[in-house]
Amino acid sequence: MARWKRSRKSPGGAPLTDKRALYIKLMNQGENNSAACRAVGINRKTGTRWLHGRSVRLIDGSERRYPSILRGAQQESGVSSRFLSEAERVDIADGLSHRRGIRSIADELGRSPSTVSREIKRNRDPATGRYRPFDAHRQAARRRSRPRPGKLGRNVELRDFVASHLRLRWSPEQISARLERAFPDRPDMRVAPETIYRAIYSRTSGLSAAPALSLRTGRRRRKPRRRPDQRRPRAITGMRSIRERPAEALDRATPGHWEGDLIMGRSNRTAIGTLVERSTRYVVLMHLPGRHGPERVRDGLIAATDPLPRSLARSLAWDRGLEMRRHFEFTSATDIPVYFCDPASPWQRGSNENANGLLRQYFPKGSDLHSHGPERLAAVAAELNDRPRKSLGWDTPAERLAKVLASSP
Repeated sequence: MARWKRSRKSPGGAPLTDKRALYIKLMNQGENNSAACRAVGINRKTGTRWLHGRSVRLIDGSERRYPSILRGAQQESGVSSRFLSEAERVDIADGLSHRRGIRSIADELGRSPSTVSREIKRNRDPATGRYRPFDAHRQAARRRSRPRPGKLGRNVELRDFVASHLRLRWSPEQISARLERAFPDRPDMRVAPETIYRAIYSRTSGLSAAPALSLRTGRRRRKPRRRPDQRRPRAITGMRSIRERPAEALDRATPGHWEGDLIMGRSNRTAIGTLVERSTRYVVLMHLPGRHGPERVRDGLIAATDPLPRSLARSLAWDRGLEMRRHFEFTSATDIPVYFCDPASPWQRGSNENANGLLRQYFPKGSDLHSHGPERLAAVAAELNDRPRKSLGWDTPAERLAKVLASSP
């Protein structure tokens, strides 16, 4: 008992609740973290956790956030009050340091004595037998999560199906929709797109060790990004506005209306031409060896559209890039009119913009696009055209194009 009285003379021997109260008081008076920690008698890292809160990673890979004590939050959000809070565990530790009995501590907390007794037995340090409230709280949080394998972890056949199609660069939504078609009578072979996303990012289901290898965006965090359009105004003679395009192109009911653009490589010195048919979302890639000036783009467009039947060659929409200065020569050779979008309006070629985003998984920004020959471009286009699309009722562009060709006279 004498030893306890001597330790109580220094700030370090005070109960944790008193230390916290003093820390909060000093911080509210304008002290910085280091000065408050010295006055209270705690480690600076402890004060930093009190000031900013902390995160604890659980077994399933998720994180639980414990807020700053300056905000006065005693119970974690989303956790039932029937579980002991961190503040209650601090009170238990203080009661034990004062050599108070279990019932006395329980009465002060408004808890059952058996709850306090079990808490001390379960979460004390097995090596020293001491009850450390913060360690005890972390142990209880890990135990409370009770993780179990997810659906992809339990069903090997389902996991293999998802993994194989991720390697083909299908999106989670495409995979989820295709499962319903591939296994119509098997409810166990169903999985929501969100489940696939969580399995990839948590890295606990065996789908992939790196989300960048499975998702076409390559992002390691689920964070939306926006990039404002910064194109400079361009001047091309003889342009026809996209507003003059036939009305049948707007509802996508009539095939044969295309959207085009270039995806650029390193330092804008290399490029690949892209064409997308609005009705079927069918993609055609143009090989542009050497430079990608107006003459080269004109010849590439003529070569790409020459095999098309007349029913699939009605119009072409393009942006205002100077590579289309020879558009009238293309129209003269193919009888396909070219319509130009308004300035800074990429949404007017939405299908093409979407396809270009998908193609960036194959042709990353900043890479040398000259290294991809015609065979490679044809293989990429075939793989892209064999993916199911939500906008097509989960048909693939190749399937839709086959239907169009079969119904053409």
